[in-house]
Amino acid sequence: MKTTCEIMVQKVLPAIRAELSRTMIFEHGCTQQDVADILELSRAAVSQYVSEKRGAEVGFSGETQNEIRKFASVLLSRGLSSQEKAKGMCGVCSFVQKSGWLYRNAPEAKPCIICEDLDLK
Repeated sequence: MKTTCEIMVQKVLPAIRAELSRTMIFEHGCTQQDVADILELSRAAVSQYVSEKRGAEVGFSGETQNEIRKFASVLLSRGLSSQEKAKGMCGVCSFVQKSGWLYRNAPEAKPCIICEDLDLK
């Protein structure tokens, strides 16, 4: 059994980073180094996200992709602090959980105590 949080960290977070990286590069013209600096990752990690060596296992709905695109625009339009970036990433993760994606695609997931309290299922 894996908790919701474990699956989110292992599968969903890398997929969100991959989608953010591709959006910023292919739709906004950023370089891999620009994306690495904004997401506070290494350029090599961004390269792996873009080339689908990392974060390619998860396919998101159009609605979720739009949410990720909105967050990419926010990241590019403002100089956010690390804390603000983390809060935005949490917002996208929460959106994925609330969409029901996790329980449709990983039915073995069991909510952790915090997730149960937040009623994200």
